[in-house]
Amino acid sequence: MSDEVKWTKTISDVNDGILANLEKPHPTYYVAWFMAILFVGIGVACWAYQVTYGMGAAGLNSPVYWGVYITDFVFWVGIGHAGTLISAILFLFRAKWRNTVARGAEAMTVFAVITAGLFPLIHVGRLWFAAYWMAPLPNTNNLWVNFRSPLMWDVFAISTYLTVSLLFWYMGLVPDLASIRDRVKGFKRLVYGIMSFGWRGTARQWHHYEAGYGFLAALATPLVLSVHSIVSWDFAMSIQPGWHTTIFPPYFVAGAILSGCAMVYTLLVPIRKMFRFEGFIKEEHLESCIKLTLLTSTLVFYAYAIEFLVAWYSGNPYEWAIFVKRAVGPYAFYFWVMVFCNCIFPLIWWSKKMRNNIAVSMFVAILVNVGMWFERYNIIVSSLVEDFIPGSWGHYEPSWIEIGITFGSFGWFFFWFLIFCKFFPIVSMSELKLIMPKPLSPKKNP
Repeated sequence: MSDEVKWTKTISDVNDGILANLEKPHPTYYVAWFMAILFVGIGVACWAYQVTYGMGAAGLNSPVYWGVYITDFVFWVGIGHAGTLISAILFLFRAKWRNTVARGAEAMTVFAVITAGLFPLIHVGRLWFAAYWMAPLPNTNNLWVNFRSPLMWDVFAISTYLTVSLLFWYMGLVPDLASIRDRVKGFKRLVYGIMSFGWRGTARQWHHYEAGYGFLAALATPLVLSVHSIVSWDFAMSIQPGWHTTIFPPYFVAGAILSGCAMVYTLLVPIRKMFRFEGFIKEEHLESCIKLTLLTSTLVFYAYAIEFLVAWYSGNPYEWAIFVKRAVGPYAFYFWVMVFCNCIFPLIWWSKKMRNNIAVSMFVAILVNVGMWFERYNIIVSSLVEDFIPGSWGHYEPSWIEIGITFGSFGWFFFWFLIFCKFFPIVSMSELKLIMPKPLSPKKNP
């Protein structure tokens, strides 16, 4: 795809163009950063209220003990798993268009997983009491970790994935950090010099760099598939109607890639304007990202249909009742928002004209992000409100505290992502040079 791109920049323009724009971004960058801080403030205020008055301030109650907080957790884990997956798989397949979007996808992974890690802490209420149950020392009550629980598998899987993703992301940054080091002076030069680990760009360093980067890409690809499968086992290993199904692992992986592709597009379009990267992040690269999003949207649509087929074919009345009520019951609104945002609206991308319309594609990508959040909400809440015992059935609606903390998580994510974009190149300069035209050497007069 990138072989057909018409470049207006050359290799000699990369360092000057990208690094100069980092120093003076468009004023909209500071507006976005201020909005992110505002949302973080809202989230912190809501969390402080919850800590002060207890978990009763949230909408959680019997029978729904997992609500918006676990929805947010699964949503951000999905976003985080998709970033490195997109970058690593496209690297292994040598898709050249990834060179302009990989850094953003990898940074998105790191900050999304960190954001997801906040929600188990928020969900337990007052952390200083929960710390004892998580690490009961001295263990006078004989509390032991249950390693047979999928929740414990989550801890090890996600922490392992975060470690590999950090290494993969940072290794790709090293050559660019050295380029920044050679450009700045004073204290900044010292900081970037330490972060670049003495990179000089010698043939020996490039040889080890390419071998290590390829190894981490090969390691991250199966790891991310297995890790998000483990996240799905939080639900599939239970006997709860609507959860106990073998389709969840591939279903969750496809959903993670869909939400990640949509989020990458949602992030790159404004960043492209804020830092004036139109000459580097071309419309052809954005279109390739949209094509991948459309592919995964089709896979998710197929998974939705198979879920209903399996529930009907199983002959289990409890299972089938859950799926019928998802479509026509009290939570039908959330179900149809999920279907239209994830499956119907993306169909517009079959038109090349619509794919290349950045405003339309940006709007649909945001709708996909909304739909993927409601997908997790639909899975969690609709199965918990009604189980095998009618006497324990209930209803759940999120409180304003949960909604405020959810908005705060988006502010937290965008705050760190924007900080990263300001001090580090969101476009990989070293990889971009591989796909750009080489400058022609001047002809010598005879």
